[in-house]
Amino acid sequence: MESIILKDIVIIFALSTFVNLVFTKIKVPNVVGYLMTGVIAGPHVLSLIHARHEIELMAEIGVIILLFTIGMEFSLKHLLRIRKIVLLGGFLQVFLTAAIFSLVSHFYGLDWLSAIFMGLLAALSSSALVLKLLQERSELTSNYGRTVLGILIFQDLLLVPLLLLANLMGDANVDIQDEIIILALKAVLIIGLVYVGNKWLLPRLLHLIAMAKNQELFMMSIFLICLAVALLTSELGMSLAFGAFLAGLMISESEYSHHAFGNLIPFKDTFTSFFFVSIGMLLDITFVIQNYELVIFSVLLLIVIKFIIASATGFVLGHTLRGVVLVGMALSQVGEFSFILAKSELRIPIIL
Repeated sequence: MESIILKDIVIIFALSTFVNLVFTKIKVPNVVGYLMTGVIAGPHVLSLIHARHEIELMAEIGVIILLFTIGMEFSLKHLLRIRKIVLLGGFLQVFLTAAIFSLVSHFYGLDWLSAIFMGLLAALSSSALVLKLLQERSELTSNYGRTVLGILIFQDLLLVPLLLLANLMGDANVDIQDEIIILALKAVLIIGLVYVGNKWLLPRLLHLIAMAKNQELFMMSIFLICLAVALLTSELGMSLAFGAFLAGLMISESEYSHHAFGNLIPFKDTFTSFFFVSIGMLLDITFVIQNYELVIFSVLLLIVIKFIIASATGFVLGHTLRGVVLVGMALSQVGEFSFILAKSELRIPIIL
């Protein structure tokens, strides 16, 4: 088994190197190269990758580290300053998108509860993909970058109600009142954890560890903080990636955050590549060819509607024409979590 994993890693690195070398020459982002690597090496083309589960685990680690570093680039105070974007912008984008795609889903024959759920799933975008591109372009702290981040944060917060709705659809005996109370308690716990960690706990802990002047110990403590908070939020029903973002926020105001960020860059770039490769492996070329009319129509419908709604949200938030277009382009796709949840939890047809 170890040799199979090693062979798969060698194949991914070799193919990614070649593809990205070609794409760099024609000025195409590395993310596209990793996606193309996954398509080529995946089960639907050359079938070069066999340890798919292990690759997906490495991909999950990549997303965790990516969101952790993004959290470190912001501070809790900065996040509070963009609360209008998070609440107003996120609500507008999610509500309008969910409403339109709920109507589309109902038109395709889904009952209203399933249609609303599908509409909410269509409203989500890929935090990992968008934030990776923004980080590579050094536009994460730009005006439109902050808007995109705020809306993505709102979408990640929406994952918890979505999980609750999924449980409701899968089990009619779920007590909604109890679930809402539990959800509220979890939210209070997470907010309290982030505030205490950011204000008192982690700055002092990192200072104590830094005084030991041991680089290995410092990096181990950084990974511990990242993975522990991600695991905690996962146990509370939120995504690992969102937990990692919160962990980054908790140490963002520490005097050692820049040192930690610099040391995490090589790990982030390496493991994140596995995430985009694993996403590329999901593309079934045969299905696309056999249903090309439906695929093209669905993709165009999704992109156009989400682009219009996200752009309108950017306009409401006061962006220039360039900012409006960039916000629309950044959010005009569906996140990987949407397809995973729709397929595994609900077993309802994916129409988008």
